[in-house]
Amino acid sequence: MTMKKFFLATLALAVALISGCERHSTKEVYYLVTANAALPYWHSAIAGFKQAAAQYKVTAQVVGPDGYDPQAELAELQKAVAAKPAGILISVADVSVLQPEIDAAINAGVPVITIDSDAAGSRRLYFIGTNNLDAGRLGGRRVVEKLGGRGNVVFFTIPGQPNTDERLKGFKDAFAASPNLHIVEVVDVKSDPRNAFDRTQEFLALTGPKKIDAYVCLESASGKLVSDAIKRSNTTPLLVAWDVNQDTLDGIKSGAIDSTIVQKPFTMAYVGLKALDEMFHYPPRQLTKDYSSDPFAPYPVFVDTGTSLVDKSNVDLYIAAAGQQ
Repeated sequence: MTMKKFFLATLALAVALISGCERHSTKEVYYLVTANAALPYWHSAIAGFKQAAAQYKVTAQVVGPDGYDPQAELAELQKAVAAKPAGILISVADVSVLQPEIDAAINAGVPVITIDSDAAGSRRLYFIGTNNLDAGRLGGRRVVEKLGGRGNVVFFTIPGQPNTDERLKGFKDAFAASPNLHIVEVVDVKSDPRNAFDRTQEFLALTGPKKIDAYVCLESASGKLVSDAIKRSNTTPLLVAWDVNQDTLDGIKSGAIDSTIVQKPFTMAYVGLKALDEMFHYPPRQLTKDYSSDPFAPYPVFVDTGTSLVDKSNVDLYIAAAGQQ
């Protein structure tokens, strides 16, 4: 073999080895499965998911119903598992509905990480998202401070979602030392924030000892409509919202909304895809193992992406950040 042929053969082998060892490929498909996909909150998460996919040059698929529909989310999860993707991120709308299919995905060899709303009893590898109990306590302390530890409070929520249930528990923890602070009702908005508007109008008609002093939204869609109902009443009860929809930030700026508890959905999905990619290329010896009880586990139990309270003192920072997206 001549020196030239030897050089060309060596170069060809090197190229083949490099190509064969290339980590990322568009053939790697990662799914984000959620409910309420039409909400701005999920637009932010989807942006984080797709940005990570673009950086890694892999394929990102986003599926799930526009509204709160656990059965529709289950159907999308089943389709995703059947497609045998490299990994799945899922926000769990209803644990009782979705946990069996999460476990089935793991048993089928598909890594699953929960984000935003967890299924702690499932075989998912771990959870990335908000410490919702602490987030509720943060909001609860705000209500206690603003009302001086006394008054009537109404909550708007979606019962049964692990994240909203933990938020409510956090508020109750914060209220525990204030016996004159009363939870009048926990309203199920039934996945339609218009129900929050209608119910707020009914509450606003109450007077005297029954008057509502504070409204708290434990999900992102109700804040704007509760604020609209309050504006029509010419009253000024306290309103604490959730997340950083533009309407919510505008409401804080104008004074219609006192504050909001902020999560980081972009970060959840961005970090989540990168974690799944790591699992795909460096899989654990046992995907079905319960790593939560293993002190030498390669994975955490929970990655807290952080929360903060936004009010008039810092709302401009969040408005500016939103404008940069």
